[in-house]
Amino acid sequence: MTTDYQAPVLRILPDAGEPEPLQGLYLNAPLPDSGRLGPFVYGNFVTTLDGRISLHDEETGVEGVPPSIADPRDWRLFQELAARADALITSGRYLRDLKAGTAQDVLPLGTGPAFADLRQWRQDQGLPAQPDVIVLSASLEFEPPQQLLDQGRRLVVLTTEQAADSQARRLMERGVEVRRICSGPRVGGAEAVRVIGDLGYRRVYSVTGPWVFHSLVEAGALDALFLTWRQRIVGGQDFSTITSGPQLRPPADFRLHWMYRDLAPHSVEQFYLCLRPV
Repeated sequence: MTTDYQAPVLRILPDAGEPEPLQGLYLNAPLPDSGRLGPFVYGNFVTTLDGRISLHDEETGVEGVPPSIADPRDWRLFQELAARADALITSGRYLRDLKAGTAQDVLPLGTGPAFADLRQWRQDQGLPAQPDVIVLSASLEFEPPQQLLDQGRRLVVLTTEQAADSQARRLMERGVEVRRICSGPRVGGAEAVRVIGDLGYRRVYSVTGPWVFHSLVEAGALDALFLTWRQRIVGGQDFSTITSGPQLRPPADFRLHWMYRDLAPHSVEQFYLCLRPV
């Protein structure tokens, strides 16, 4: 498995191309700044041939992305998509996992030297050093990461009228904005995206798990899906796929926008796909 970001990829669709470096592939790709419900909303997953994005570890009792699924080249592209975003969508569950030390990493953009070019890119574009963070949470039972607050990011929580006042006050005392946007038991994807647009965000990256992703797809709020498709079968009894929730009626159909084959040596073969809803 290589971390050489210059190892090439090869465009297969829509038209075959010449090999080009992985680094910059998503940073330079056309990415609109408006979508079907206002801002352009996109998500990203790495998935195996048998559809796994994460596995439950029987020894630790923790569900996460194991080394058999994770890949540093996919992580580079994950960070490039974060560099393009005005704001990130996450969930209270992710922030609870982060506090417990079981999340994959603190919310991007990464602060290490490997991603210095991405931080410079944001500076050159006149963007803040880090994208803001939008948290979808019905319970408000999480702690805002101090690192995000120290980075000067705007943290906005979108919740329901049913959320406890005491939890809302606790978060606001930490410098978090809390907005009650709906009356139901959970935050719907359509309401969330419209409010995010009203807040002035144009390009929004969903970096959370399958429940929020399901909500965005169900609402017709997702504008693009970036998928790293690893040619590997990992099995496992307890696992997550890219979406979790009630059956979609009607189902959500997507069309392949483009696909690249990863040519990196000593790596599981994988493809990078961009899909758009029909």
